[in-house]
Amino acid sequence: MAASVWFWNLRSTLKSPTRTRLSRLLSRAGLAEVVSPGDITAVKMHFGEAGVTGHLQPLHVRPVIEAVRKIGGRPFLTDTATLYVGQRGDAVAHNLLAREHGFDPAVLGAPVIMADGLKSTHERTVPFAGEHIDQAHLAADILEADAMVVLSHVKGHVAAGFGGALKNLAMGCATRRGKMHQHCVMGPKLAAEKCVGCEQCVAICAPGALSLDADRRITLNVERCVGCGACFHACAKGALEVDWSLEHGRFIARMMEYASAVVAARGRAAMYVNFIHAVTPECDCMGFSDAPICPDIGVLASTDPVAVDQASLDLVNAAVPLYPSKLPKNLAPGDDKFLALNPKMPAGFGLAHAETHGAGSRDYVLREL
Repeated sequence: MAASVWFWNLRSTLKSPTRTRLSRLLSRAGLAEVVSPGDITAVKMHFGEAGVTGHLQPLHVRPVIEAVRKIGGRPFLTDTATLYVGQRGDAVAHNLLAREHGFDPAVLGAPVIMADGLKSTHERTVPFAGEHIDQAHLAADILEADAMVVLSHVKGHVAAGFGGALKNLAMGCATRRGKMHQHCVMGPKLAAEKCVGCEQCVAICAPGALSLDADRRITLNVERCVGCGACFHACAKGALEVDWSLEHGRFIARMMEYASAVVAARGRAAMYVNFIHAVTPECDCMGFSDAPICPDIGVLASTDPVAVDQASLDLVNAAVPLYPSKLPKNLAPGDDKFLALNPKMPAGFGLAHAETHGAGSRDYVLREL
């Protein structure tokens, strides 16, 4: 059965401004069937790495918070710690960055609470019968929340090719260990020549997978490593790095299975809102925002994450390509822009795999506001 995806094309008037249009979009898409009075509601989003300007802005988010509160829900804004070392690696730094980017609870009417806890150890491991994973390490408060609204900025991604609702579920709802589980299987990649023998990573490694050799350089016992990722943030010299070498197709498949695991573990419908504007070629973790690859298109809302991502891809591909941008020259409307940016990616960016594993349906009906 085709999923309904509601679409607002960004047109507004003095009597019906952005706030009104977004509220109406959420209503038509069925927010009242997702959020009930009294529900503690996770509003899952990406606050943007320092230096990024294309991420979702507070003015995009406030109408969503107001819509949840109007129903009687109790919203909180949330995300999880990054696997890489940056300014969102723990809840303290992450909260401060969110505040710097304008996500102030006193202004927005919702607190910022990191769903995976202070150091990304607030975790629940759930079973999942996938082709690549048999369990998923998820942020506990994502599963504890009574309801969930997922806000995603549509953009490209160097490893996944495309970022929308499914990536927001998979990477965004996983703990650091879950992120590492998606990216690589065999633990961190060592740059032993950078090691100064301080033993900070050894001290933080609970399973005892790290030790120093006779030359006081870092070594890894792969069989003991549980992939928690704590060592990346303990090392100030970069001697432990994320192994990004996993083949794109396999990585994307693991990511889609994680997204499906979140849907299955929550066990109830969520609202997925994709903002298709400032569509940058890279994700909001990069520390900068490059020129957009297409004009601003609109906002989509659905209770089906696969359908809303498929509709987003279709709308971006149908749009006129923008230059100057990172897009290769001579693209025409209808050409796959994200695949043109990353030709090694599998066609469809894993949406068929997510559909196969129960996350939703690629078959949709676009309903205009």
